[in-house]
Amino acid sequence: MKNKFMDVKKYELWKDIIFRHGPEKLREFPGFHDEKLKGEYAGQRSSRLSLQYRVIYSVQRDIVTVFVLEITPHRY
Repeated sequence: MKNKFMDVKKYELWKDIIFRHGPEKLREFPGFHDEKLKGEYAGQRSSRLSLQYRVIYSVQRDIVTVFVLEITPHRY
């Protein structure tokens, strides 16, 4: 069983990348597998924190503001 502490550390790294460089920078890190979502999640993005957990977020472009909508086990 994977240690949840590692998921928290990866989330902290994810936040740091967004804060320092913006969400576009996440695409340079293949481990996050950052992607646009479709269907009921259209307009939102997902980043992989682990095999189980994803962070679902949206970005408003007028002012670089990232809204973390959910950190959830992968179910979509």
